[in-house]
Amino acid sequence: MTQTAINTAKTTTNAQLDVELRKVFKVFEGHTAVRGVDLNIRQGEFFSILGPSGCGKTTTLRLIAGFDIPSAGDIMIRGQSMSQTPPFRRPVNTVFQSYALFNHLTVADNIAFGLRIKKMGKAEIQEKVRQALKMVKMEKFADRKPNQISGGQQQRVALARALVNRPAVLLLDEPLGALDLKLRKQMQMELSNLHQDLGLTFVMVTHDQEEAMSLSDRIAVMNEGKIEQIGSPNQIYERPQTPFVADFIGDTNLFKARVESSDAPTMVVVAQNGLQIVVDNSTDKSKNGSNLETHVGASLMISIRPEKINLNLYAPEMSENCFEGRVINVMYLGTHVHYVVELATGDRLMVREANTGGNLPQLHTPVYAYWAAKDCLALNEPK
Repeated sequence: MTQTAINTAKTTTNAQLDVELRKVFKVFEGHTAVRGVDLNIRQGEFFSILGPSGCGKTTTLRLIAGFDIPSAGDIMIRGQSMSQTPPFRRPVNTVFQSYALFNHLTVADNIAFGLRIKKMGKAEIQEKVRQALKMVKMEKFADRKPNQISGGQQQRVALARALVNRPAVLLLDEPLGALDLKLRKQMQMELSNLHQDLGLTFVMVTHDQEEAMSLSDRIAVMNEGKIEQIGSPNQIYERPQTPFVADFIGDTNLFKARVESSDAPTMVVVAQNGLQIVVDNSTDKSKNGSNLETHVGASLMISIRPEKINLNLYAPEMSENCFEGRVINVMYLGTHVHYVVELATGDRLMVREANTGGNLPQLHTPVYAYWAAKDCLALNEPK
């Protein structure tokens, strides 16, 4: 390939990206909040940054918005460096968890506020506000004040205000965190529909795993200022690349173990309390995308999702990954039942069984817990 062709290919690739972070660091008074983050967000993508409190996700969003300046690295939006661009000149708008609406202004005036600051013509402002209200189905509430509408309606107004100028990128900072559970579920659906209708790039920060999983095309999981993994919701859940991601996304049973034997099809590991677990060695390396240390004596972390474990009152016809125990906790959750099973080794397993209306094990019932070797995921220990 000629140099011209290579440059053309690079230009094409970059043109398909709305946001790029290149080795971005942010230090606050000696504390490094963001550590060398590399991130590419595609045009039209719903991208979520997920992680626990204090992991650096909100700081990352503020760096994209321009509210904070990187200590090192560069941020690109639509192929242009933002290092010298103030927040109000960036092609982004932010929706905050608090909504940040002006209570003394009507819904329509809240949406029009930014347009008036830009000294846009009255007729153009009216048309843009009308379109924005229609977009979020709030036409009937144009003359209300924020304190005269519900939390979900306030959220729609905040979205309309952010979308009225059709920014290249919409930034969402815990956008549904202030809503109750039922309304949050409803707004998740509306947010997803809005994203599909507009085709804009959405970048959302959240600590809510279910929210990120249900809304996102891709997710970046952050921990201590670094990105642990980027992938689709399916990849993040089914093929976590680190013990942190396996433990943070959903529930999992994590065992620290040592490799006892390793053949082509299977690997046998022994957990700290002597539990012997058989792992499908033929697929694990491709599952988690990392270079596993699988030689005899290597230390690994073994992850088994609760829904992959089966319970039976009688011994099943299998010899591997089948253990006797007793039920020590039962939580009825409607669609499923969550169990804690204590094994003879003292290890405890979280088990999730679908509520199919059949007879379910009760507290203190002796049971057999078992799972397939293919449902074990081996991960390198964190360094």
